[in-house]
Amino acid sequence: MKVVMLGSGNTATVLCKLIKNAGHEIVQIASRDEDHAKPLAELYHSKTASLTIQEFEPGDIYIVALHDVALDHIENIPALKNKLVVHTSGAVSINSLKNCSDTYGVLYPMQTLSKSVNHLPDIPFLVDGNNQEVLHRILGFAKSLSDKVIEADDTQRLNYHVAAVFVSNFTNHLYALAESFCKKERIDFVNLLPLIDEINARVKEISPSQTQTGPAIRNDIFTLNRHLQALSANPDLKYIYLKLSESIIKFYEIS
Repeated sequence: MKVVMLGSGNTATVLCKLIKNAGHEIVQIASRDEDHAKPLAELYHSKTASLTIQEFEPGDIYIVALHDVALDHIENIPALKNKLVVHTSGAVSINSLKNCSDTYGVLYPMQTLSKSVNHLPDIPFLVDGNNQEVLHRILGFAKSLSDKVIEADDTQRLNYHVAAVFVSNFTNHLYALAESFCKKERIDFVNLLPLIDEINARVKEISPSQTQTGPAIRNDIFTLNRHLQALSANPDLKYIYLKLSESIIKFYEIS
C-alpha cells in the first residue's frame, strides 16, 4: 500500500519503520513545519509536505500520527478530504475524523514508542472503522504490520489506554522514583534489574494478582513501619509508599 504519514515524532518514526519493513511504500511525510518532516522523509525517499497544502500525494491510507489535541481541528487539513484516514490515538474517539473524510478509522499502536530506540518492539494494534468495508481495509493493513490485531470501539480502546498507563507510565515512574532514592542513599539501582526482569517474566505466565509479594500482602506491620521510617527524609516518596501499601492490603482483603 502507498502510505502518507502525518507527523514526524515518535509514533510516526516507529510506524514508518514498521510499515517499510512490511513492504509498503511511504510516499510522503507531512508535518506542521515541513522542515521537521525532512529527516524522516530522507530515510524512505519520500516527499515532504506541510499540513496546510491543498493536496497530498496519492495514497491508499493516510495515517494521522499527531498529538491528540491536533485531532480537535483535523478538519482544517483540507488534503484529507475523501481519503482513507486513520488516527493513532488510544483516547480520542473515531468520530474526531468524521468531518474530514467519509472513510475513516483508528490504527492505535498499543505500545510505548520512541524514535531513539533502534529495535522494533512487538506492537499490538487496536483498530476500528466507520463502516464494515473501511474496517476490513484497516484490518488488512494492520495485519500486515502485526500478528496481534484487535477490533476495539471507542470505549474498549479508551479502557485499554487507561490500563496501559498503569502498566507502562506509572510503573516506569516508580522505577524513576526508586532510582532517585538509590542515588540519594548511595546504593546502585542496577542491582534491582534482576528483580524487575523476574516480575516482568512472571506476569507473562501468571495473573499479576497471583504474583504479588512483599510486606503489604503479608500485613507485615513491623517491616512496613521500618520502611516508612527509612523514608522519613523523603515525604513524597513516603506518601506514595503508604498509599500503594494501603491499596495492596485493600485489594487482597476484597479478593
